[in-house]
Amino acid sequence: MLLLAMDTATPAVTVALHDGDTLVAEDTQVDARRHGELLLPAVDRVLKTAGLKLDAVTGLVVGVGPGPYTGLRVGLVTAAAFASALGVPVHGLCTLDGLAYAAGLDEPFAVATDARRKEVYWARYDDSRTRVTEAAVDRPADIAEQLAGLPVVGAGARIYPEAFPDARDPEHQSAAALAALAAEKLAAGGEGFLDPQPMYLRRPDAQVPKNYKVVTPK
Repeated sequence: MLLLAMDTATPAVTVALHDGDTLVAEDTQVDARRHGELLLPAVDRVLKTAGLKLDAVTGLVVGVGPGPYTGLRVGLVTAAAFASALGVPVHGLCTLDGLAYAAGLDEPFAVATDARRKEVYWARYDDSRTRVTEAAVDRPADIAEQLAGLPVVGAGARIYPEAFPDARDPEHQSAAALAALAAEKLAAGGEGFLDPQPMYLRRPDAQVPKNYKVVTPK
């Protein structure tokens, strides 16, 4: 087994190789505006570090979000293109689940990432492998009471400390954690993966202007 994992649903452009037992190589850069520019060079660096070529990969793992529209699609489209070229499967996982797994907590907690517009994407967990709510998007003040007393993992807790005072690491997503979680699921029979389709919880920021005047010929 050699899994190539990637996630671009958050400001972290993160790529990892995992052999089913251990992490082989990882590359993570945090830049919310350069997902498309950074992802493929990161894949090249990871493969070079491992001394492998892309055709050694036996499966793709990709974070499906939730996340902002454009950045999220970069990772999903890249994973789909690689899978098609290599003839290997793509395993989708919720981005929040990767952060939860990396946190390694054995107590109830939440994960919150930056959704922009003064909102967070979030979900609750019983432990690092067990999500107990669907991913949602809300203003921090609107969910502060629900999450009162719980540790909160992720950048959302750092950005809104008044709502989430017990912030925990990691702040950013790691493809290494996503790959390790996928390897666990595959070893247990391959249950619990999501379709590699973007998890959108609201409409994209870019909208066609109202009263748009069409100037092309009919």
